[in-house]
Amino acid sequence: MADACCGPQDTPKSSTAVDAPEAETHENHEPERWWQIRELQLAAVAAVLLAVGWWLSSTGAERVGDGLVLASAVVGAASFVPGTLRNLLRRRRVGVGTLMTIAAIGAVALGQVTEAAMLGVLFSIAEGLEHYAIARTRRGLRALLGLVPPTASVLRDGVEVQLAPDDIVVGDRMVLRPGERAATDGVIWAGRTNLDLSAITGESMPVEAGAGDVVHAGAINGGGAIEVEVTARASDSSLARIVHIVEEAQDRKGGGQRLADRIARPLVPAIMVLAALIAGIGAVVGDPLVWLERALVVLVAASPCALAISIPLTVVAAVGAASKQGALVKGGAALEELGRIGTVALDKTGTLTRNAPQVVEVLPTGDATSTGVLATAAALEARSEHPLARAILAAADSGQPAIDVTAVPGHGLTGRVDGSSVRLGKPGWIDPGPLAHDVERLQQAGATVVLIEQDDVVLGAIAVRDELRPEAPEVIGRLSGLGISTAMVTGDNTRTATALATQAGIGTVHAELLPEDKAALLSELRNGRRIAMVGDGVNDAPALATADVGIAMGAMGTDVAIETADVALMGEDLRHLPQVLAHARHARRVMLQNVGLSLAIIGVLIPLAAFGVLGLATVVFVHEAAEVLIILNAIRAARTTSLPEVTTALPSTPQPLSLTVAGPSKQNGSGCCDAC
Repeated sequence: MADACCGPQDTPKSSTAVDAPEAETHENHEPERWWQIRELQLAAVAAVLLAVGWWLSSTGAERVGDGLVLASAVVGAASFVPGTLRNLLRRRRVGVGTLMTIAAIGAVALGQVTEAAMLGVLFSIAEGLEHYAIARTRRGLRALLGLVPPTASVLRDGVEVQLAPDDIVVGDRMVLRPGERAATDGVIWAGRTNLDLSAITGESMPVEAGAGDVVHAGAINGGGAIEVEVTARASDSSLARIVHIVEEAQDRKGGGQRLADRIARPLVPAIMVLAALIAGIGAVVGDPLVWLERALVVLVAASPCALAISIPLTVVAAVGAASKQGALVKGGAALEELGRIGTVALDKTGTLTRNAPQVVEVLPTGDATSTGVLATAAALEARSEHPLARAILAAADSGQPAIDVTAVPGHGLTGRVDGSSVRLGKPGWIDPGPLAHDVERLQQAGATVVLIEQDDVVLGAIAVRDELRPEAPEVIGRLSGLGISTAMVTGDNTRTATALATQAGIGTVHAELLPEDKAALLSELRNGRRIAMVGDGVNDAPALATADVGIAMGAMGTDVAIETADVALMGEDLRHLPQVLAHARHARRVMLQNVGLSLAIIGVLIPLAAFGVLGLATVVFVHEAAEVLIILNAIRAARTTSLPEVTTALPSTPQPLSLTVAGPSKQNGSGCCDAC
């Protein structure tokens, strides 16, 4: 919308710039105080000259007073006339500045110097406030980079030295003492501590971390001293990527912003044609000077500057505020769609659950023991990286891996242990025999059950459960309070999914789904409303791409998740989900308010100006006051939206559920299907 708006042309990568002076202030040198804004400085000087000129004129020194008023008009026009002329000569662009320039020159030519000075003062104030609002929001976002300390302690050749973050290279070993921030990303080499990630992910509770755990740039060491092996340069850290992605996202246009573009672009030349017609027809039917003056007033009254800045400024404010709350919203389009969401589909593993399954029960049969059952299962799962396998391996004593291990797609694993033929797999492939009742009981309790068989005899069963996140019922309650319906979509078995959905308070469950099944199911779940898919950004990539809005959970430091999704929740706290949805709804309301007010102002002022009801001074004042009001309203989009408190309780009896089972699930790397 560069041809339509009056905002400062130097606003970095912004779509809000048009007929304004070129960059006096660049992205890396944005003013920190409002009085440092060039447009506001010119407006202040012009206002003082205008006031002194009025006073001198009233005391009888009219010639000096008139000279000061003319000087005020020139100083005020300096904020937009040079930029207008450059756009006309270099780019052949006609914008809002063009309208204002014609109106100011025409007013001076008609002897209305005071009105021209007022136009310059108020227009400069509006431009300056817009510049300041955008600069302040971008400064707040880049303040995240201030979380990186100016120096860091690094071990080199066994000696601890202090280095600037930019001098740290991959492979260096940082020393983080209690209370210090990490200068870049790394992995804990030695020591154990708790990390405060609140400034990055928005999560208030510290995270326990030890050897092998990831440390992100900006994290605060809240416990003992640790050594961290650097995995990324400071300029490539997760924190730097967040800032870069959000700054790019702020410039992406949403539907409302494109609507403002479509209205504003043809409006400027149309206004010029209208003004010419008013002056021409009026000269035929009446006094040419009177109608020429009215034509100039129409130019100001119909200026679409407020319309052109209404959406971009709201997007910048809202996206920047969301990033501070641990949510990356990738531009205006994603923000607007997020504000229209009526249904949310949630993956189970890693989204509604902790993604840390544990063995909760071992049931041996006959002469078998719990230890023996776990050892046999661990021998088969020894080389698997599947979460189910990791849970079994963590619960069992280390032993020799099985030999001749073979994965049976959709069923489980076979192999040999101590000369015996063994199998591990889901009920149905292996007959549970005397454990049938216990298997059903455990599955109804939300556990995933695998059976172990040796020489065609069932040794026992192992129940593994990935616990529901404690905040999940609260989150579902908050989404319901926002009028948003929820559904669980998962590849897990129906009984496990049903049990967890009941605990969370979700009334619709679709289980045993392949990744492509999830994507296909979204159109059915829409029910005429916008739908968001919440997943991990990797396994749920098809569904995230198919949904109106894809939301990646726990995406901090995960490039795939950030790139796949429209929105990335950087932390693991699911409560950020209703917060960002409520924030987007608030921002969208602000957008609609601004567009509506902008069009209403233009619609009211044009006829009043055309028929001489309002003069140039009044129209200038009303128009620029409305623009300031829109700027202030757009800044409201940065405010955190409070959610009503929700009282949640785990249901004592299963709630009625709508269930869908979609064929056998996809084989995973452990040889155990997703449903087992």
